[in-house]
Amino acid sequence: MPPQPDLPDPAHHDVDSMLSRKFGREVANYFSGSPLNRVSFLRADHGFISSALVHPTTSFLLFNDLAPLAKDPTKLAYATHSDVKPLIGENPFEKTEEEMIKEYNSTVTLPLVLFLGLDERKKEGFQHGIYSGSPYFAVDVTPRGTLQKEAAGVIEAMKAKGLQFIEGRMHMTLNAPEAAIYAQARALLDWNARNPFCGGCGQPTLSVNAGTKRVCPPTDYASLPTAQGGATSVEAKPRERAACATRKGISNLCFPRTDPTVIMAVVSHDAKRVLLGRQKRWPPHWYSTLAGFCEPAESVEEAVRREVWEESGVLLGRVVIHSTQPWPYPANLMIGAIGQALPDGEKIHLEHDPELEDAKWVEMDEIREALKHGTSGLGDAPAEGYKEGSLRLPPQTAIANQLLQAVAGGFLGESPKI
Repeated sequence: MPPQPDLPDPAHHDVDSMLSRKFGREVANYFSGSPLNRVSFLRADHGFISSALVHPTTSFLLFNDLAPLAKDPTKLAYATHSDVKPLIGENPFEKTEEEMIKEYNSTVTLPLVLFLGLDERKKEGFQHGIYSGSPYFAVDVTPRGTLQKEAAGVIEAMKAKGLQFIEGRMHMTLNAPEAAIYAQARALLDWNARNPFCGGCGQPTLSVNAGTKRVCPPTDYASLPTAQGGATSVEAKPRERAACATRKGISNLCFPRTDPTVIMAVVSHDAKRVLLGRQKRWPPHWYSTLAGFCEPAESVEEAVRREVWEESGVLLGRVVIHSTQPWPYPANLMIGAIGQALPDGEKIHLEHDPELEDAKWVEMDEIREALKHGTSGLGDAPAEGYKEGSLRLPPQTAIANQLLQAVAGGFLGESPKI
């Protein structure tokens, strides 16, 4: 089993307070706890972004088809401005947002450059007014459109330095601070890649606000395709594009989406057992907590009760929120909860939703033993001391693990010493 990274510290000052005394220490999950101050209100300030982009202390995290550049599976690697200059040019934010929209040409592929934030622990160097720190950007170097040659050149240059783009469905071995930086960048890059066209009219969109919004420009220097299907040409002056509802009123932009997802540790009415489920594709003996998406006009508590009933037939009473976890695959927010079954609602049946292969009640002592020796990622071997045939559970980087630690340790306060 590969070594598990440490979890992040809570993103607040560790001081005694009424809330901490009543509810315990805040739980911070993997992919949260970023060291960067996003200063989101400065993303539209191209003077700030332009200065940050070319500063000597600036770090660029590169992605090739959503695979991050890294030194090894535990540590990211960063490029400099000179490394990415062949792809992004001297400064893609030199023009104002209004000028970029006015000069829009849908046949030209623009480099996707995201501003992630400032690492204020490194205050020396870059400063903008009262804000200081080392700037961080992310750049998509996936060869696309009219920038394929330039992107491929950057990729080869990074590989020549002995660096690698880590392939894989999920990246759960990065150190905790960089996992949070990676999560932010990956979610935004994926969202931009999925939204090249306007949801209102179907026409191409333009990335603005340093990669965190997309706009449907009213004009385009590219002409329409010919009737014979030939390539588009470039007009001497922009043509008016078809009308679009997104250009009216205040709904003139497309913003990144975050999908709320509930994940819950369900305890029996006597609080001595925990409900676990498994999907058919999972390794033998590997179980986890139940989970599902929130639906429109549904509270988190209602979603927890509905998903548990749909997947297992179990009926819940009280539901409380435990903690949350960003999950950049592609852009979920896992809302961790603890729910308790009704005294006459503990019977399991899987007739409603066929998602689970099995669901069962597990005694607390078995949960505690599995948390000691049976945790691992889906594709990894279990921890040292695991006995074949015993219960297996998700690793500590998964919020499911943190929920199970909470219920096994008494529900509130810090996670128990397993």
